[in-house]
Amino acid sequence: MGARTTAREAALQMLYAVEASGDDVERSITEFWRELPGDAEGRPYADEIVRGITAVREHVDGLIRAASEHWRLERMTRVDRNVLRIGVWELAHRAEIPRAVILDEAVELAKRFGNEESGAFVNGVLDRIADDLGRIDVDRGSESAAGENERR
Repeated sequence: MGARTTAREAALQMLYAVEASGDDVERSITEFWRELPGDAEGRPYADEIVRGITAVREHVDGLIRAASEHWRLERMTRVDRNVLRIGVWELAHRAEIPRAVILDEAVELAKRFGNEESGAFVNGVLDRIADDLGRIDVDRGSESAAGENERR
């Protein structure tokens, strides 16, 4: 697994813990790394994701609410909600990462940690948000190469 893939996985676990415990974000990050030292290469990006989402959570959640017809944010599973937050944050704040990579990584996270419907649900909501944000991959050939390089 690539550094960003493991970073997203760690970020999901930290966001889940923050939401479940109500603990302070910085404390949760410290506790997470103390318990699971993990991949040192992905650690800075995982921390950046968690801090970034926390800083703009109302905006991120607003985008999710607008795109998820018939699903209140509070009714989503904690895994799906936090996978969506990671994907939305990356779509809005990481222009250097191709849309297709963000969606693919989010769907894989949802499949790995969510239920059997999670992957399709996350894909549909993030695809709509990416459209709403105007995130369009320009060159499909370089997108595949970028996605492969990121996964390494």
